Amino acid sequence: MPYSEPPTTSSHNVGDYYRYGDDSRTMIHLPAVTLIDDEKVRVRQPRDLFGMVLALLGVAALMVIAVFARGTAEGVQEDVKSATSFLSTILSVPVVVLESLVTLLIPAAVLTELALRRLGRQVLEAAAALALGLIFALLFTYGVSAWGSTTLIHGLSVLLPTGWIITVPGYVAGLCGLLTAAGPRQRRRTVGASWSTLWISLAIVLIFGQVNIIGVFCAVLLGRVAGLTVRYLSGVASERAQGEELITAVRKAGFDPISLMRIHEYADYGQDISELAVPEDAPLPTFSNDAETRVYAMQRLDGPRLDVFVLDGDRQIIGFLQRLWRSLRVRGIEGRSAISLRAVAERAALLSYASTAAGVRTHKLLGVSQAADSMLLVFEHPERTVPLSSMTEEQVTDDIMREAWRQLDIAHKAGLAHRNLAAEVLLVSSPSSIDPHFVHPEAPKVWLSGWQSGDIAAATLSKHMDNAQMLSLLALKVGPDRAIASAREVLREEDLMAVGPLLQSVVLPRTTRTQLRARKNLINEIRSALVQEIPETDIEPRALIRFGAKTILTWAVTIIAVFIVFTTIKLDEITAAVSEANSMWAIVALVLGLLTWFGAALTLIGFSPVKLPIIRTTLVQAAASFVALAAPAGIGPAALNLRMLTKRGVATSLAVATVALVQVSAFVVTVAILAVLSVFTGQGGGALSALPSTTVIVAIISIVAVGGIVFTIPSLRKWLLVKIEPTVRQVWPRLTELLSNPWRLTVGILGHVILTLGYIFAFGASLAAFGFNLTLLDAAIVYLIGNTLGALAPTPGGMGAIEVALITGLTTTAGVPAAIATSAVILFRFATYWIQIPLGWMAMRYLQRKGEL
Repeated sequence: MPYSEPPTTSSHNVGDYYRYGDDSRTMIHLPAVTLIDDEKVRVRQPRDLFGMVLALLGVAALMVIAVFARGTAEGVQEDVKSATSFLSTILSVPVVVLESLVTLLIPAAVLTELALRRLGRQVLEAAAALALGLIFALLFTYGVSAWGSTTLIHGLSVLLPTGWIITVPGYVAGLCGLLTAAGPRQRRRTVGASWSTLWISLAIVLIFGQVNIIGVFCAVLLGRVAGLTVRYLSGVASERAQGEELITAVRKAGFDPISLMRIHEYADYGQDISELAVPEDAPLPTFSNDAETRVYAMQRLDGPRLDVFVLDGDRQIIGFLQRLWRSLRVRGIEGRSAISLRAVAERAALLSYASTAAGVRTHKLLGVSQAADSMLLVFEHPERTVPLSSMTEEQVTDDIMREAWRQLDIAHKAGLAHRNLAAEVLLVSSPSSIDPHFVHPEAPKVWLSGWQSGDIAAATLSKHMDNAQMLSLLALKVGPDRAIASAREVLREEDLMAVGPLLQSVVLPRTTRTQLRARKNLINEIRSALVQEIPETDIEPRALIRFGAKTILTWAVTIIAVFIVFTTIKLDEITAAVSEANSMWAIVALVLGLLTWFGAALTLIGFSPVKLPIIRTTLVQAAASFVALAAPAGIGPAALNLRMLTKRGVATSLAVATVALVQVSAFVVTVAILAVLSVFTGQGGGALSALPSTTVIVAIISIVAVGGIVFTIPSLRKWLLVKIEPTVRQVWPRLTELLSNPWRLTVGILGHVILTLGYIFAFGASLAAFGFNLTLLDAAIVYLIGNTLGALAPTPGGMGAIEVALITGLTTTAGVPAAIATSAVILFRFATYWIQIPLGWMAMRYLQRKGEL
């Protein structure tokens, strides 16, 4: 549940109530209402999280505009300045003074109002959002200046007498964060006035040309991110109908309750309300059927029990996004444009009235009401019912299944489709099924509830999906044969045959999919039983999914890659470095960089528990170079290797152990290569050879001392063992197996040697391209240490951090001039990273077409 504070179970009485009698003159006294509920004082609203994501996407879009449409943005800004040039003579107040006044007055006004309203917590939240907005703006400015391309920097800057200045005003981000966290303008007078004042001041600053228009909007969106982050983490005051508001809304719908009790599980649904009593201090479980709905059992003074369904406005964005995502992803499912609370309630009422009018046995809607940010729908309660999910296989008789199919067929003939047929929404009313010792068994009755997701004038495909859902949930209960036999008694043969191609997990409700995970072969069993029953049935799955997780991942990585390339790559520096380099050595560096793919492929082939083709495995390593652009260093190759192994039938646990062994062995082989190089090449040359032996001694002593401290202190030793033990447990069985097969172990180690030496030689070739020769050991130490330190940064491919680490290592440790070091590192990264991205993208597309990834 999305609450920032745990729910408090409460049981209390709402005061006495009087109303007029039927003669409109007599006052009738009604007793106090007993309300058992879990009230939420503060909630985390999903729409705040959704707004955060939209604001971040807006920042990314503005950065793209700054790169690709910089001229257009500058033109718009110049048009604004020229169109309002006459204002420059009227507005004589200095811009700096205006900014200072806005920065001081807005926080003072907003925080004062919150303080006068005694909203101390919100005062702290608004102040925190103000500070967070400033931090976000500073980090954004620093990131763009440090890693952004020249085009991006100019796209977010204005040309002042002192030069190009990035203008992402921190005070704007801070104020927007404060105003966002302070609450809606409709409920805070100063917030509405402050937003207007802020926009006017920004317009004035733009007229004077003091800021960049794209930078200003980036600051506004960053402030929104800060404010929404604080709101979501801290939660906001609940605006749901609770307590007396809830009781009043029920009375407005025309009912006089004497008790309202929250129902949290469908297992409770058919019980008498007297059986649902919960101790006041007992924690209530979460209502498991629908996260958007609260359900209450209502007892009246004169009448049977009724059910109250409460729709809360702060939950509707979740339902809207789920419906939108499903309609976009699955063919044949109509999207839902309704996002407002009233529209959702009206649709639920429409489906209820339509199903009742069609003759379907379902809840009858008796009244609708609204209170605060909630809509209430009052339904009649089906007496003595239990959900199908709580019944055993023996209790689910053929009569019950036949009646379930008949109710669904009635709805389909009236043009209705349910679209969410799970075991929880099928309610069985039959004393014989509830109590086998009942003296006078009667024919079972099946109720179809939960029509909120349904369709009117439904398409044929939607009705066939309903049939697939019903067949699957019945098969889960009684097996495929009995489920299909019950369907044949009601459905036409062509309708039952149409179910075969729709027996896919994407068609089924969430609860049914969850149950199917425990019986993974049930779908295939249903298909086989269907073919045995009707041999001419086509069970070939129909293409229902427009796009899957693989397609989303591919496009996401592609978009991130293109964005990073065009916003961070410094083409002018790369062009200058490549043009000045010795072409032969540059080609050597490029070839050696490509050779690392072959080395990585050999390692995976050697350690793999199944036979892998060399060409396909090499292409997977090439694709990993592309994926690495959108993932931290080392993550992309490991993920693709794991994907390749599982696609070839390797169990997930064994594939994870293999990939872990590849990573652990890489560290071991790298250390061994350094040791071998130090033996065969001496201590190295250049500045590295001048390092005093005491430094090495101190380093060794420090390592030993740290190791001794870690293993002496129990808490540190336990922490280290917790970190190491899972990897050892995964790797050890695979390692022992490889030790019994020296040939495969040799191939794996050879691959690591080729991979590591390929990078080291490419690094040395890049230096040689600019006329500077470094000994092999020196190059190896600088590269391995610099690459390791740079890879620790959580940036895609270690971007930026690796370059800085390598340049620093060459200049401070190896004595390479800064100009040569910078050019050599740029050439090296171009040959081993940037040039591999488009090649990796082509490899990935090819492997996806072949079904390898």
